Amino acid sequence: MEKQVANGNEKDTNMHIEGSLSAREKVGVQDFVLLDSHTSETAFLDNLRKRFQENLIYTYIGTLLVSVNPYKDLELYTQRQMDVYQGVNFIELPPHIYAVADNAYRVMCTERNNHFMLISGESGSGKTETSKKILQYLAMACPTTEKLHTIRDRLLLSNPVLEAFGNAKTLRNDNSSRFGKYMDVQFDYKGAPAGGHILSYLIEKSRVVHQNQGERNFHIFYQLLEGGEDHLIRWLGLERKAENYNYLIQGECAKVNTICDKSNWKLVRRAFTIIEFTEADIEHLFGLVASVLHLGNIKYEEDSHGHAIIKDGTQIQWISKLLGVPVSILQEALTHKKIEARSEQVLSPLNLELAYYARDALAKAMYGRSFSWLVSIINGSLANKEPPMKTVIGLLDIYGFEVFETNSFEQFCINYCNEKLQQLFIAMTLQAEQEEYETEGIEWEPIQYFDNKIICDLIEEKHKGIIAIMDEECLRPGEATDLSFLAKLEEKVGDHPHFLTRKLAGPGARKSIDWVDFHLIHYAGEVTYCAVGFLEKNNDLLYRNLKEVLIKSKNYILRDCFHTSELDNRKRPETVTTQFKNSLSSLIEILLSKEPAYIRCIKPNNTKQPGKFDDMLVRHQIKYLGLMEHLRVRRAGFAYRRKYEAFLQRYKSLCPETWPNWAGPAREGVERLVKYIGYQPNEYKLGRTKLFIRFPRTLFSIVDAFELRKHQLVSKIQAKYKGCLGKRAFMKKKKAAIKLESCWRGVMARRAAKKRAWAAETIRKFIRGFINRNKKPSDNRDFNRMMHYNYLMRLKDHVPKNVLDKTWLEPPIPMTKTSELLHKLCIRNLVRKYCRSITPQRTEQMRQKVVASELFQGNKEGYELSISQSFEESRLTEQDISPKVHQLMLYDKMKYGIAVMKYDRNGFKARPRNLVLTQTTLYVIEQVKIKQKIEYTNLKEISVSDLSDGFLVIHVSPEDKKQKGDVLLQCEHIFEVVTKLSMLSSKQDAVKICKGCIKFHFQSKNGVIDFTTAAESQVYKAKNGHLTVTSPKLKS
Repeated sequence: MEKQVANGNEKDTNMHIEGSLSAREKVGVQDFVLLDSHTSETAFLDNLRKRFQENLIYTYIGTLLVSVNPYKDLELYTQRQMDVYQGVNFIELPPHIYAVADNAYRVMCTERNNHFMLISGESGSGKTETSKKILQYLAMACPTTEKLHTIRDRLLLSNPVLEAFGNAKTLRNDNSSRFGKYMDVQFDYKGAPAGGHILSYLIEKSRVVHQNQGERNFHIFYQLLEGGEDHLIRWLGLERKAENYNYLIQGECAKVNTICDKSNWKLVRRAFTIIEFTEADIEHLFGLVASVLHLGNIKYEEDSHGHAIIKDGTQIQWISKLLGVPVSILQEALTHKKIEARSEQVLSPLNLELAYYARDALAKAMYGRSFSWLVSIINGSLANKEPPMKTVIGLLDIYGFEVFETNSFEQFCINYCNEKLQQLFIAMTLQAEQEEYETEGIEWEPIQYFDNKIICDLIEEKHKGIIAIMDEECLRPGEATDLSFLAKLEEKVGDHPHFLTRKLAGPGARKSIDWVDFHLIHYAGEVTYCAVGFLEKNNDLLYRNLKEVLIKSKNYILRDCFHTSELDNRKRPETVTTQFKNSLSSLIEILLSKEPAYIRCIKPNNTKQPGKFDDMLVRHQIKYLGLMEHLRVRRAGFAYRRKYEAFLQRYKSLCPETWPNWAGPAREGVERLVKYIGYQPNEYKLGRTKLFIRFPRTLFSIVDAFELRKHQLVSKIQAKYKGCLGKRAFMKKKKAAIKLESCWRGVMARRAAKKRAWAAETIRKFIRGFINRNKKPSDNRDFNRMMHYNYLMRLKDHVPKNVLDKTWLEPPIPMTKTSELLHKLCIRNLVRKYCRSITPQRTEQMRQKVVASELFQGNKEGYELSISQSFEESRLTEQDISPKVHQLMLYDKMKYGIAVMKYDRNGFKARPRNLVLTQTTLYVIEQVKIKQKIEYTNLKEISVSDLSDGFLVIHVSPEDKKQKGDVLLQCEHIFEVVTKLSMLSSKQDAVKICKGCIKFHFQSKNGVIDFTTAAESQVYKAKNGHLTVTSPKLKS
């Protein structure tokens, strides 16, 4: 049953894959293996062209990716595209560089092995951009933390720095790598980036001092001049115009429209910050770069003896400042050569030619070694601080095959490197694959391919190869020249079928080869090299006295690059080609130890035009890249092979017979496994030690099934383990619960017994205490304590709430004194709270009420009824008084005002008036007139009756001649008026409460007011001439 389900799932998966493939393959085929005419180069070219014209720049040959440079921006590298390709099987989506990167990353994580990606192709085919896209994808796809995020940023931003210092514009590429770079990206066990390491190979130092027509120097020079900060440019002694520097104008294209040096400078500066370059590092580094530019502007002249001299010392002074070297020593080193004769050292003047050679050699040496220092600093920032390193993905971005109109020493080294990489490709794919089929006994039809070992041997064979002959010429005594080197080549390798010179060529080929040229037939095509300068560049010598100057420099980068040991070592240093050959050998060893992934980059035209497809050029690249041979091998061969033991160990869980353990031979177990899965006979073969699977989709189906099976197994393991943990936890809890219950029952029993004993003792104590409650406290301390506690707790709820509350809880006899003290404290506290709560206005009101009480309590009817009524500050406002009156009062501030009735002295006629009291004076006012003004000093007495009427008489002193006599007033608020008047005048003693009548004085005449009680209030003049005031009797 399980087998049927597995077969059904596989069929569904295959149908899904086939459907998606057919939907995608509307424009050509996305895998050349699916071409009907797989042996036809024309069909191969047509498919490539058809896809290129539809902006489908990627095509597979099995697992190899072919990339055609579109020379324009395509929407292929967005974050969305990265998300689409992440974690998806290789064949389930259209070909893409992200698919190759993701496949390498996933295989590395699952199988814990190391990988590398070999990116090859001509200069200008897009290798550098491809390596950057791979690095960006790996940075995105990996799990990361804040710490790992820093490593990721440094990996990404190391590219702009190395491109600025190691890339340049050539005739075929605006961003051509002029050095080889191999980067190892290191990952921890989780698959997160943990560090990196960069190896650089043979930077083209000659470009510093010479560029061909239409080419530029390294990018950093132009970026510094174009984007450098003003203060930095001034400090370096530079000018903005690149045309002012001899080392930057030889190609006559200092400005390039397609390159923005200013924005690239900003990126480089940001990268320096992320990679943790210090300000001192940057200062010394750009001091070196500027020194190279100043060196190029040094001009020599010839003196009368034919010796080179420097007349204009401006550039020398700037170099001296930037490198920290005395001017005299530097000038001497640039115009003289130190010769050692036995134990003596002699300075020999240089002629013009040798002086310019020394200047250029110094510039090349400084730049070349500072580039190596730069790589070492970047490696330091990328170093994995937490060893051991787990797994690695390597990226090889190295210069492509180059053929120029004039090909020199640099092109020879570059093309030799490409020959070695092609040899590696052949060894790891075509040759190794065919040998493996023969070893394993798999039926196989041999594929014919060109093995370029013959060319590699021509170049690098010991004692016989071109490199060995060149080194021999450089090292032999006597004067060796480029022509003698050419003659030596003709002598040693003249009979080689891939080597040709003018002397060895036939009449037809002789016209295209000069006398100083030699011709090599590379795997990628024929190249004619000009031998002029080969020996000089291979030696790469720097005069001893120039080294001494650099060693003593205050620029610590130079001191790190040039060591004193170089001066002490009398052994001649290795030549450039020997160093390069050894580096390549080390690189090949590194690559052979890793699982490969190949990306072949193709240049569609030589003019960098978008949409242009040059059939001749592309056909040539298809041929020398070996794509047709690789296609034939893939078509005839198997996409995947694995030893039986490893395959069975990995996938045994997919078959009940092999799971969990297989006791028989591994081959038999694998055979049962693939049959159970449902592989068809044409989909696989069984070798002697390995299983071979023909189609990638067959492999991916088992990978998908294995991923599903892993989830199932993990779920089972988790369920079993969780059950085991649950049972273990339950038993542990049960045992603990039983023990706890037992202990708790004991605790509770002991606690209950103790409580009963305590209760009995307490009861006895309290009985004794109650019996002895009136005796000394020492006899019944516990009872008294309880009694005190109970009383205080009851008292808490019966404390008086205000000062007037006189209630207090009756205390027990022993607490009588304590209760009295507490009562006093409580009353004091209430009084203090009450006093603090009284406002100044309320205080004044109470003060007035106290005065009123002293004056009227028990003396005048109606006082008790007025107690509850508050005294107003004033019954009149400032606005109620006429401004004219204010003026007459001399703006004396009103303290109190009230409306009153004033009675004339003669006819006792009532007239409405306003009574106004100020701080010193009493005013009786009629609208806009002051009818009477009495100063308090002249106020003699204030008389009121003892009845409930509102009459008062203000007696004035007879000595005050200004006054006509006493004032008779009637008002509603008699108690308020009298109280305020007496307080303002400070004459409370002058207030008199009369019974029956009040006598008053007016203009030497006397009058009487009679007061009586009646049913209603009346004021009238009696027949006896007295003023009679009646008022009702108030109930007390």
